[in-house]
Order: sequence, then structure tokens, then C-alpha cells
Amino acid sequence: MRPDPALLARFKVDLQKLTEGRPEALGVAVSGGPDSLALLLLAAAAYPGRVHAATVDHGLRDESADEARFVERVCADLGVPHQILAPGWTAAPSSNVPAQARQARYNALMEWAAREGFGWVATAHHVDDQAETLLMRIARGAGVAGLAGVRGINSWLGQRTDSLVRPLLGWRKIELMAIVEAAGLTPVDDPTNDDDRLDRTHARRLLDATPWLEPGRIAATAANLLDAEEALAWTTGRVVEARLRRAKDGTSITIDPVGLPRELQRRLLLQGLSHFIGEIAIPGPKLMTLLDSLLAGRTATLAGVKVEAGDKWRLTLAPPRRS
Repeated sequence: MRPDPALLARFKVDLQKLTEGRPEALGVAVSGGPDSLALLLLAAAAYPGRVHAATVDHGLRDESADEARFVERVCADLGVPHQILAPGWTAAPSSNVPAQARQARYNALMEWAAREGFGWVATAHHVDDQAETLLMRIARGAGVAGLAGVRGINSWLGQRTDSLVRPLLGWRKIELMAIVEAAGLTPVDDPTNDDDRLDRTHARRLLDATPWLEPGRIAATAANLLDAEEALAWTTGRVVEARLRRAKDGTSITIDPVGLPRELQRRLLLQGLSHFIGEIAIPGPKLMTLLDSLLAGRTATLAGVKVEAGDKWRLTLAPPRRS
């Protein structure tokens, strides 16, 4: 089952860029599909004795329990400790199932990593996934941050530890399938990959049917946009220091937007709103409507925060509505 030495060397380089060197202990999320099986094979061979695997059984399909046990058997053959995790919900979701399943999966993996003491958990997102994600986000009108695609590393709960890493973002799906085939394994076939109700299914079919939409080039665009997003985030930090003022009693925020590009005005406004509402997500269109109102000289309210227009914007909690 051991992959080619050249592939192992490549994998080590890609992983160690994300983990700041050789990980002492690495958790691997394995569903049983070809991508995650390839990740398991690469990680187990590259770091023998350091890898632990987990499979989240969402219980959304009758086959899921058997698929989790299949991964358990593969891990036993590889000498990799394996755990089957539950999603933690009392009842399966009936709407927005992919998003809720994804959140439940990450929550289960985060708790597993914290419990076992892993600094890193790897998932098998690859070039083709990145291309599909970018197409989906273009269709939804995403901004620069969204178009930067799936990140190579994400920290859970804003912490540097227990981080999610994606060392296969430079690998094509066909390469991963070849690794699994060479190992003599038959991966799980997830029927949701052909579910017409999902945007990702349509993005995948579009890529398959359109040769000039080359996934590698699309993924490169996402990487370029990530560079742009990091530059904007760096600039925003300095603009916040210069242009945003908090009242000593914490009851108001004042923002000086004059002369700034529209995107920096938007980010300043988001920073000001977060002072009052924390990390609650604000839909992009609503934020842009608020920005348009302010630039037109109109005071407006969003998420319970009143924003007064003028040369400087003043943010305060909106008074409660009269019943």
C-alpha cells in the first residue's frame, strides 16, 4: 500500500509548509472516498506512528455505517489508530443539509483533535475541489475573500492550535485516484456527488464538460486572490489604527472614510459593526446596501447598530423598537 517515494517526498513538503515542520501528531479526516483514502495512504507512509484517523458518520445514508467500518479496516491494515465520530445532533437536518453536515463534521473533528491532543487535522481538499468552489462563489457574487477559495490552513475558534490543514490543494483528483488504485483499494462511492440539488454537482459537471476551464488554472486564480486578500487584510489593519476610534466608554465608534477606496470603507464599516455584534456574520448584500446609504448621506441601521452618515460615520447601538 505504500505510495511512490517521489509522491511521499512531495507530500511531506506540502504538509510541512502548513505545519511549520514535521508534525508530532497528525489527525486525518477520512470518509472512505478516493481523495481522503489517498491522504491517509500518504500520511501513514510519510509519518509512521504519528498519524491518527477519524471518520464522521453523519447517519444521513443507510450505507454510512458500513463505509465508516470500511475505513476502520483500512486503517487497521495500515497500523493507524481510527475512531468513528458522531455528528452530535439530536435529529438529522432537513434543510441546507450539506452546510449543516459540514459544520457538524468540523465540530466533531475539532473536539476529537482537542481530546487527543493533535495540533493539526488534515483534510483532502484538492485542486479540483478548489476550482469547483471558485465557480460556485463566482455564481453567488462573492467578494475577494470568498474568491480566495479554500485556504491551506484554518484555525478553529480563532486559535493557532487545533488547526485544519489541506496539504493536497496542489494535487489533482486524478493523481489521488491513481494512488488509491495502486494500493488495491476500492473507495466509497458517495451518491451525493451526483445530486442535482447541489451547486457543487453542477460546477463539477461544467468543469468536466468544458476543457478550456482547466481546474489547475482556476485554482491558481484562487491562490492569486488569496494573495490579494492578505494584502487587503494587512492594509485594513493599518487603516483601522488610523481611521477608527472607539469611545472610552465603548458606547460608540467613529470612522473617517474620506478619500479611502470603497473596499477599505467596507472593511472599516465591518470592523466598526463587529465592535457591537461580535463575530455574527453579516450578509454581503446587506452590508453593501448600508455602505451605499452612508455614501449617499443617509443614516441607516443594520444588525441593531445605528450608523450616522457624514464626513465621519458614527456607530451606536440602535434604540429598541417600540412595540
